[in-house]
Amino acid sequence: MRPHQYRAHTEQHRTEHIGWLRAAVLGANDGIISTASLVAGVAAAQASHADIMTTAVAGLVAGAMSMAAGEFVSVYSQADTEKADLERERKELATDGETEHRELTAIYVQRGLEPELASQVATQLMAHDALGAHARDELGISEAFSARPLQAAMASALSFGVGAAMPLAVVMLAPQDTLLQWTVFSAAFLLALLGAIAALVGGAPVARSSFRVTFWGTLAMAVTAGVGALFGAMP
Repeated sequence: MRPHQYRAHTEQHRTEHIGWLRAAVLGANDGIISTASLVAGVAAAQASHADIMTTAVAGLVAGAMSMAAGEFVSVYSQADTEKADLERERKELATDGETEHRELTAIYVQRGLEPELASQVATQLMAHDALGAHARDELGISEAFSARPLQAAMASALSFGVGAAMPLAVVMLAPQDTLLQWTVFSAAFLLALLGAIAALVGGAPVARSSFRVTFWGTLAMAVTAGVGALFGAMP
């Protein structure tokens, strides 16, 4: 096959979406669990419908902002670390390219290439994009996994708001006397659905993912409702 017959690799993989998928699933999961747990706790304490509604809205706003801030700071720290490592590699390539070539060769030998072939591969890759080769194969930094703070923060805030809006809708629509039951069962159903969707997108086992998310979410609601009932019974 002639060189010009080769085409650029265009195959899509699930790992390319792992950054935003993780943030979105985590945000929606937290939105449902935290808001539903707040509602369950306040409802179990025999609070008024207005108080429960206020709690749900406050939980939605505070949670979305908290998720965005936390995700941004966390991912930005990762991005700073990646930049520092890349800058170090850039300097080492400029001052000691031979050592960097040996490092890359050793990596390919460890992966199964013969030393001579590993050296040739390292030479060609460094001639094409030395920093990119070292970032990918020495540091483990690639385009698919590189940190994107703003994207992660926005995905977390938006997904948290979407998740939290669901228990809020239950508060608005469910009768006061069955509000606690509606909140718990609807949240459990939504968590199971979210777990299934995340599993399908990520290629993981659906049943296991749904059970895991639903179990921990239901446990959180049960504990919060128990605390609310305890304090609500106090004089």
